[in-house]
Amino acid sequence: MKLAGLIALLLLSAIYCKSKEEWKSRSIYQLLTDRFARSSDTGHCNYSQYCGGNYRGLINKLDYIKGMGFDAIWISPIIENTEGSYHGYHFTNLYNLNYHFGSEDDFKELVKTCHSKDIWVMVDVVANHAGPVGTDFGRINPFNRAEHYHDWCEINNWRNQWEVENCRLCGLPDLKQENDWVTQKLLEWIHDLVQKYNLDGIRIDTIMEVPKWFWDKFRASAGVFQIGEAFDGNPGYVADYQNHLDSVFNYPLYYTIKSSFCGSFRNLEGYLFNTRSVFPAPEYMATFVENHDNPRWLHDCGDRAKFTNAVIFSLVWEGIPVFYYAGEQYYAGGADPNNREPLWDNYNTKSTLYQLLGKANALRKKVQIWNYGITQRYANDNFYAFTRGNVLACFTNVQSSQYSITYHDFKDGDKLCNALYDGDCVTVSGGAININMGDYPKLYVKQ
Repeated sequence: MKLAGLIALLLLSAIYCKSKEEWKSRSIYQLLTDRFARSSDTGHCNYSQYCGGNYRGLINKLDYIKGMGFDAIWISPIIENTEGSYHGYHFTNLYNLNYHFGSEDDFKELVKTCHSKDIWVMVDVVANHAGPVGTDFGRINPFNRAEHYHDWCEINNWRNQWEVENCRLCGLPDLKQENDWVTQKLLEWIHDLVQKYNLDGIRIDTIMEVPKWFWDKFRASAGVFQIGEAFDGNPGYVADYQNHLDSVFNYPLYYTIKSSFCGSFRNLEGYLFNTRSVFPAPEYMATFVENHDNPRWLHDCGDRAKFTNAVIFSLVWEGIPVFYYAGEQYYAGGADPNNREPLWDNYNTKSTLYQLLGKANALRKKVQIWNYGITQRYANDNFYAFTRGNVLACFTNVQSSQYSITYHDFKDGDKLCNALYDGDCVTVSGGAININMGDYPKLYVKQ
């Protein structure tokens, strides 16, 4: 079938099994398959190599994830990679699974078990580059000829869009989407992958390095919700990618969260009133505090209370929250690969953050917070509060004292109770809500 015909057919037949509207209600737990859970043994490993995490181990620990209230997982790319590429971003064969993570039956069992627990499955995918084979393209299936790739040049200037889209990222062979055959194979592959394994969504790597017109086609072929990675803090640059995919990781907000919770909340106020409007649909953007490409929060800003405030903020702020595995155990690894630590031997369901995540996610779902807009109620350097419906969310970046919130829609006599800690209630009096902040966030709900 010719490319034009294939695209037309896909556009007509694409059915979004889980729409972006439905995904707004989900909270995503991001994990590296190789580092989350082993099926049997435990122990240390070389962070630059495979450590033994697999699908069977993940199946055994799904209740650990669900205990924090997460109802979706984002896992590593599942296809065959060059040896040693535990992360999954160096594919060699689009049509084989990575045997290090388990068999095809193991993966199908993972998806089936997730769905039985009402956990949606999002798989990481790559359409920009192949594994580090230099020019030995015969090692790549199906893109085994030089004509399938751009000529070799390296990305040096990230403000030169031609260079970003046509040159190599870290020496990785850059696929030539202008070649109709290459595009057709990628579209067929993503359609078949989603259908064969009954996936609920995909996370797409390195979207900046591929022309935007391609993502329009890829989106239609996938037929499920997509979040693209545009690793850039420039709001206008990132925002336009949301015109071509359902969602994009909100890197501008990521940097704002860090500068706010480890600095001044005036940065967050500026984001709300100046930056947020740049995005076509901020409610679908993916909101996160840390991930596998950046040093962990506690490595850069080593304060557990600030980290907890930031994480809870990301769950109740506008967008689809994504939480990076092991944060609940306060991991503090530095740059890659030290931010990709194994979690085994540390599934502590009693940790403070593990417990608070469960409560915050439960509140999020109970009040369907995604249905309400954000109204800032108080902001200074060290205290920030906003409402969404009947929820008043309060955050601090120091050990704060009392604050009096007078700009709100509650009435005198209304009783608000903190969903994160029992017994912490306040009553609106004289038009004011008097908040006694300690180190940790508060999510007050009208009773």
